[in-house]
Amino acid sequence: MRSFIILFGILVCFQSKAQNILNLNDQFDKSEILNKHYYGFSLYDVDQKQFVYGRNEDRHFTPASNTKVFTLFASLKLIGDSIPGLAYVERGDSLIFWGTGDPSFLHPRLDNGKVYNFLKNSNKKLFYSSSPTQEPTYRNGWSIEDYEFYYQPELFPFPIYGNVAQFREVNGKLKVYPNYFERDLKQLSDTTTRYRIHRALENNTYEINELPLPANYVNEKPFRPSDSLLVLLLQDTLKKDVGLVQKMLPSDFKIVNSVEKRAVEREMMLPSDNFLAEQLNMVASFMKYNNFRTEDLRQYMKDNFYSKLSDSIELRDGSGLSSYNKITPRSMVEVLIQINNVVRDEQAKLYLFPAGGLEGTLKNVYPTPGGKAFVWAKTGTINSVHCQSGYIISKKGKRYAFSFLNNNFMGSSGPVRKEMVRIVSHIYENY
Repeated sequence: MRSFIILFGILVCFQSKAQNILNLNDQFDKSEILNKHYYGFSLYDVDQKQFVYGRNEDRHFTPASNTKVFTLFASLKLIGDSIPGLAYVERGDSLIFWGTGDPSFLHPRLDNGKVYNFLKNSNKKLFYSSSPTQEPTYRNGWSIEDYEFYYQPELFPFPIYGNVAQFREVNGKLKVYPNYFERDLKQLSDTTTRYRIHRALENNTYEINELPLPANYVNEKPFRPSDSLLVLLLQDTLKKDVGLVQKMLPSDFKIVNSVEKRAVEREMMLPSDNFLAEQLNMVASFMKYNNFRTEDLRQYMKDNFYSKLSDSIELRDGSGLSSYNKITPRSMVEVLIQINNVVRDEQAKLYLFPAGGLEGTLKNVYPTPGGKAFVWAKTGTINSVHCQSGYIISKKGKRYAFSFLNNNFMGSSGPVRKEMVRIVSHIYENY
């Protein structure tokens, strides 16, 4: 009798899983939106540790900003709990310091003042030592149109203010932060019908048209970083002399840590910040090699982690702007599982992903039954590409990792997004 009950239970469980697969097949097969373009989907049961469903899960797709999941994984593996803010040595009456790629120094949403106070309170003569990025500003597969569209600040070994100038209306006048850039404003007459601030790609001159300044105006524009400009900005904010030298990083350097790493990771993931993604790769490269050859970092991650994935992948950047990036839904899920294994605390893991219906790039996308999210996922969107990859907690409390990649559709990503929400919601309700 007991054997019969066990066998009956196994049969019911098998039939339930088979029915779920049939139901999910139905969701995809009858989708007029999805079947007009190239899509892939993979679903993994975190608790049972097995893949439970796939559609084109071994096909390669351009992932757009889903690439940042791989950057997050590299950060989790190679950077400690805090971001290294700068490297330094003391030589006699001098303090010589190098950049580490840390993007948080005087960043309006990230800086905690540790590096600033270290430099401000030093009683030694300050010297910044330049370090080449060792890679071009524009990564393989970036178009100048995408670069300008995303207002990507340029990459640099020692970013300051997030490498952007902020423009604000204050009492009817335009104010610039840092105010150093007020000297670079230029009035310009043009034919546009709206107030506009434009910076030419090759310099730091900001051109402003003659239209009235709108009330409560706020805008950010990247500036072109350089060693000489960094020294000038440091002198301006520290109110101290800072010299510029060029020295090799010695073996006895020390580190001043800045912000918690997870604060930068979250700021990268929720609004999908391309600059922070690329800078995190630079920090990881510094931690691994004491240099900024992120190509070597990507090769290291490929050799030691991604070569073990079920499918081959190709990554050319850390942000997802490159059209040369290629992954499969199954490989993305396998990296999500590795992240799950590194960050054991469930809430700490979900903290790093936008919560559906509540925050980040998913704030207005998913319903929130009972005021709670049921999906936490990274989005990715460029022309004809819209993707989501992350985690689902179903109504039954089951935990899943998923990747839903869409390429080569025509028109707006809106209909594709709605179909993804419909199917992920179906999984929440029925799995």
